[in-house]
Amino acid sequence: MKTVFCFVLSVICCAGAWAQKDTWRRATDAELGSLLPARAPVEKEHIETEMRTASGIVDKRGHFIAGVILITAGYSAEGKYSHYLVVQAPIKIGGVSLKPGEYVFGYTHKTDALTVHFNMASTGTLVGTTEAHLLPPHTVVESLHIWPPAEKPLFQIGRFGIPYEIDSDQ
Repeated sequence: MKTVFCFVLSVICCAGAWAQKDTWRRATDAELGSLLPARAPVEKEHIETEMRTASGIVDKRGHFIAGVILITAGYSAEGKYSHYLVVQAPIKIGGVSLKPGEYVFGYTHKTDALTVHFNMASTGTLVGTTEAHLLPPHTVVESLHIWPPAEKPLFQIGRFGIPYEIDSDQ
C-alpha cells in the first residue's frame, strides 16, 4: 500500500512540475503585433521596431515575455541598445532578475560570447549584465528567439544563447 501511495504521489508531483513548465507557449505573430509597439519608448525617444524579428512566449494567464529588434540608426540609442523587451512575469535571464516592465538591451561582442546589458527602457538605467554563449554548430541563426521553457529555456540572439528561469511564484 505504501508503495502504491508513493508511486501515485510521485506521479502527481511530476505532472505538476511538467504542467508548470508547459503553461508557457510560443506567442503568435498576431499576439506579438498587438503587444509590441511599432515605435518603442526608449528614454526620451520612440524608436522604430522591426516586427518581423519579434519573438515571445505567453502563459495561460496571458502574461507575455516578448522582444523585438530596434532600428536605432539616427537615434541616440544607436550602439547602446539593439532590442526592446516587454516582461509581464518576473524572469531571471542569465542571472539578471527582471520584474514586470519594459527593458532595452544591447551587447558587445567577444570572441565566443556576447556581454549583454539590460536597461530600463524609460530611463536607460542599467539593471544588470550577463553573458550569452555561442550555441552549438548548425543551430539556426535567428536575430531573436525566446524559446518556451518546456522546449528550451533560452534567449537566442543570433548564434548566442542565454538560459533563463521564470519566477513561478508570481
